[in-house]
Amino acid sequence: MTDDADARAPYVAGNWKMHKLRGEATAFALALAARLDELDEVDLAIAPPLTCLAEVADVLAPLGVGVLGQNAHAAAGGAFTGEVTMAMLVDAGATGVLLGHSERRQLHGETDGALAEKLPAALAAGLEPILCIGETEAERDHGATEARLAAQLEAGLANVAAAQAATIVVAYEPVWAIGTGKTATPEQAQAAHAHIRAVLAALVGDEVAALIRVLYGGSVKPSNAAELFAQPDIDGGLIGGAALAVEDFVAIAAAAAPR
Repeated sequence: MTDDADARAPYVAGNWKMHKLRGEATAFALALAARLDELDEVDLAIAPPLTCLAEVADVLAPLGVGVLGQNAHAAAGGAFTGEVTMAMLVDAGATGVLLGHSERRQLHGETDGALAEKLPAALAAGLEPILCIGETEAERDHGATEARLAAQLEAGLANVAAAQAATIVVAYEPVWAIGTGKTATPEQAQAAHAHIRAVLAALVGDEVAALIRVLYGGSVKPSNAAELFAQPDIDGGLIGGAALAVEDFVAIAAAAAPR
């Protein structure tokens, strides 16, 4: 555990992906708002679909819960049909943005080079970026996990000054554990997180790296959250399917609270 681990407040973010209509999103936000007193030691965020981001932000942002876009373009505007700018997210009430989620990389061709432009654009707009990184099952089987994680971090942070890097959150999501029901063992997850922090230290220095929160994402559930979050370099989670139900999300967030 790093000396600064206690300074990294636990953080649990829920990624709804392509789920929930506006009424459903508002109902969830209101239900979560009623449970926040139970979770006052954990930083929380929700990444709703763009169509209901404003509704979620209206309820949760004034209460200190982060509201995240699921993606955004690096450009400030232009002929990019179907895309959204960082400023548009801010205008809708977002406080942060997910960047480089494995589904964006795998299904939509998002490259490391594109992310090198997106991170500074997010920071310039005042958004907290969560940079998602992770290896495929084939890369793990061939012993390439550490090299892949290092390459993704180096590319993503290529245009970010070390002084800005402390405001970035990193989410480690092994691609083989997303939506598959498979979960990295606590030992596997901790090893990857420790490696990520070592790479960050090489890129931005030990002091800044010790402040960057690194979340685990990959089939986290109420039944396994506490064991994962107990690992010294895991600072919380980026939650997918289990974030769609308030009770499950609250239970996972409670598991991240300091003990």
